[in-house]
Amino acid sequence: MNPPGMRKALNLSFRSLFVRYVAQSSRVGGRVLPLAFRAYPKKTPVRRFPSRRVYGLGVGLSLSGLGGFFGLFSDSPSKLGPCMTEPISGREALEGSSPEMRLKMEKLCLEIQYQLCKRLEEFEDKKFHVDRWTRKEGGGGISCVLQDGKTFEKAGVNISVVHGTLPPPAVKQMRSRGKDLPVDRDLPFYAVGISCVIHPTHPLVPTVHFNYRYFQVDAGDGKTMWWFGGGTDLTPNYLDKEDAVHFHKTLKDACDGSDLSLYPKYKKWCDDYFNVSHRGERRGIGGIFFDDFDSPSKDACYDFVSRCAHSVIPSYLPLVEKHHRQEFTERQKHWQQLRRGRYVEFNLIHDRGTKFGLHTPGARIESILMSLPLTARWEYMHAPEKGSAEEELLKVLKDPKDWV
Repeated sequence: MNPPGMRKALNLSFRSLFVRYVAQSSRVGGRVLPLAFRAYPKKTPVRRFPSRRVYGLGVGLSLSGLGGFFGLFSDSPSKLGPCMTEPISGREALEGSSPEMRLKMEKLCLEIQYQLCKRLEEFEDKKFHVDRWTRKEGGGGISCVLQDGKTFEKAGVNISVVHGTLPPPAVKQMRSRGKDLPVDRDLPFYAVGISCVIHPTHPLVPTVHFNYRYFQVDAGDGKTMWWFGGGTDLTPNYLDKEDAVHFHKTLKDACDGSDLSLYPKYKKWCDDYFNVSHRGERRGIGGIFFDDFDSPSKDACYDFVSRCAHSVIPSYLPLVEKHHRQEFTERQKHWQQLRRGRYVEFNLIHDRGTKFGLHTPGARIESILMSLPLTARWEYMHAPEKGSAEEELLKVLKDPKDWV
C-alpha cells in the first residue's frame, strides 16, 4: 500500500535531499557542478577543467552531477580520477569505500595536482617533469616541476605522503605552538600535503604559493592528535588593485562556504605570517593562512580545506591570462629579480614548512627547495624612486590592506 500522505512525504523528503545536495555541490569552486549559477567578472575569461571558456553568467546542469546525487544511495567505492603518476599509497587503498582521513587527503592532493598541472601546461609548449620518489623512513612523494617555460620560469606542484617518527626539533616546534606532545618516547606521525609555488617569467604576472596539509601524531596511550593547515597567497611585483580584489574575493568566497568568520581571521594570520621581519615588509599582498585547524570536526575541517584547495585555479589563472601577453620593460624585469630576493629570504629564514622539512630524517632537499626561483637579485642599499610604481607596491607590503 502507498497512501497519498506517505507518497507526499516521500516526495518532499526526496526533493529536500536533492536541493541540499545541489546547494552543497555548487559551493565547491573548481569542480564540475551538478547545478550551479555562478557569476564571473564581466569580460573575464574563466577556463575550467576540462578546458572551457565561460563569460558572464554560467548555468550548468551535468549528468555526472546527477550521477553523484544518486551515488548518495550507493556504498560503491569512490573511483580515483586521473593522476600525474601512480599514487604513493596505491590506487586500491585510495578507492576504498570508507578511506581514512589521511587517504582522503591524499586523494584530494592528487586531484588538485593533476588539474593544476594540466591547466598550467596550456600556457606552455612543454610538459611538467614528473618525479615519483620514495623515502626509506616511510612514504614518498610526487614532484611535478616545469622550468624555463615561455610563461613560467619555474613552477612546482608537489605532493608528499610521509610517515615515520617525529625528530626532536619537530617535536619542540610543535610543543611551542601548544601541542601537548610527550618528550620521553618516539612519536609516530603521518603527514599528507600538497605544496605549490609558481614563479612566472613575466614581471607583471604575480607569483603564487599555496599548500594544504593534514598531520596526525600518535601521542601514546591510544591518543592520536590531528590537525590541518595551509593557505594560498599572492606575491606581485607590481600592484594591480583589480587583481588583488579578485584574488582575495575568491578566497573569501571559499572560506565563507564554511564560516563567515574564517576569512578575516586567516587573512590577518597570512599578513602576520608572511612577514619578512628583518626587512619590515610582507612577502606579498597576502591571502589566507591557517594552522592547527582541528574543529569543529575532522570532516568539517576537510571540507573547508577542500574548498580552499579548489579555489586556487579560479583565484590565480585569470591573472595569468590577463597579463602574460603584455609588454614589459627591462626596469620591470630588474625589479622582479629584486623582489624574488625577498622571497628567497623569507623561505630560507622564516618559513615553518622549510624548517620542518630540513629537520625531518630522510628529507628530500630538492623538493623542499623547489619553492626557490631560478633567478634572483640582491643589490646593496637599493630603494625605489619616489612616486614610482615600485614604491607603490612597497607601501602596501609595509602596511597591508583589506581588499574585500
